[in-house]
Amino acid sequence: MEKSTMKNSKLPKKSPSASNMMEQLPQKVILHILSRLPLISLLQSKLVCRAWQILIQDPLLITKHFLHMAEAHNDPSFILQSNWPIPDQLYFIDFSSHTEGDDQVIISKKLPNFAMFMCLADSCNGLLCMHNTSQSIYICNPFTRLYIELPKLTKYARPGQLWLGFDPISKVYKVIQIVFQRYLRRSLGNSFVPSQNLIQSEVQILTIGSLAWRNLGMIPYRLIRPTSKVMVNGRLHWLSKPNKYTTASSLISFQLATEQFQEVPKPDCCGSSLDRCFHGLVVLRGCLSAGSYHENYEQLEIWVMKEYGVKESWIKEFSIGTTYVPRTFNQQDIIFFNNSRLHFPNSFVGILCILKSGEMLLKYNGRALVLYDPHQGTFKDLTFPEMPNQFQIVEHIGSLKWLEIPS
Repeated sequence: MEKSTMKNSKLPKKSPSASNMMEQLPQKVILHILSRLPLISLLQSKLVCRAWQILIQDPLLITKHFLHMAEAHNDPSFILQSNWPIPDQLYFIDFSSHTEGDDQVIISKKLPNFAMFMCLADSCNGLLCMHNTSQSIYICNPFTRLYIELPKLTKYARPGQLWLGFDPISKVYKVIQIVFQRYLRRSLGNSFVPSQNLIQSEVQILTIGSLAWRNLGMIPYRLIRPTSKVMVNGRLHWLSKPNKYTTASSLISFQLATEQFQEVPKPDCCGSSLDRCFHGLVVLRGCLSAGSYHENYEQLEIWVMKEYGVKESWIKEFSIGTTYVPRTFNQQDIIFFNNSRLHFPNSFVGILCILKSGEMLLKYNGRALVLYDPHQGTFKDLTFPEMPNQFQIVEHIGSLKWLEIPS
């Protein structure tokens, strides 16, 4: 008869619960581990147990996680927003999980919108600035769905161009609105006449936590549409038309601490000539950078300011052919794309970032995302399920962070 082994068999040990594991590890070690998780994984960890939910909502972990995401040498993440053809589509795109050879962005998470018919304006420190078609402007965290509505600015029928910035000196967030005045009146003695040739814009600013906007007056600039700001050296930067009769662009900066505008020097090759003016700004490896077209808009040069504020430090670092047409384009997209070469060069092709692989992420008319390999000279379309065919996109650090408003 076969001897029974039942007495000698051992039942499997019960796995320790998440709470027990947390009790066995020092708090410092737990924070160190969790602060290095991708945001999506951190959000999923809240579902493990109530103890983890409480821990992940701890302000110390939220701050530690944000600082790690901001300082880590990872590929960036983005918020992509679209109202066409389906309204209120909001996606988080994480390129840190994109692997070489993929035809798709690995992680794309559709986010719930907190209000209807919202338009994406800007991103800063894990927060979004959004507005609707009326006068309502919001600051929100798309992951926690926390939001505040800013005080109304009733002077205009709808918001102008909006940007969100953080002043590291005073530790406050500020929203800047710039509205181009198409027709201003200038004083001629005691009479007033329309001035159609004068380029001026009105600047409003709001320190978040205050009750009212402040008027900073007029500036002699018209920001080029569509335009996005870049933050370098504690300053916001934009491209502007210096006057009505030139296509050349000026590079202007705004210091959040002093609330002063200043022009930034450009290289000599980007003077007043049409084919050498800047058409888009980006931060590459911490340096202020800009795109410049030439040769009938078939080449996009990327210029980098290696030493901030030093005109002689501008160098041409990349040259990208712009004749590639994304495979996702339909016939109407192709027609619009070709027309953009001459009529909308600032929205034609733009660079978003350089990935760790050395590939460059390009956007095409807000209708396609493409990876360009500068070493091989090859292009690769990027898509994800339900990707809209018209969108706005901004670089965004996914975070559970919320506003710290001084009392």
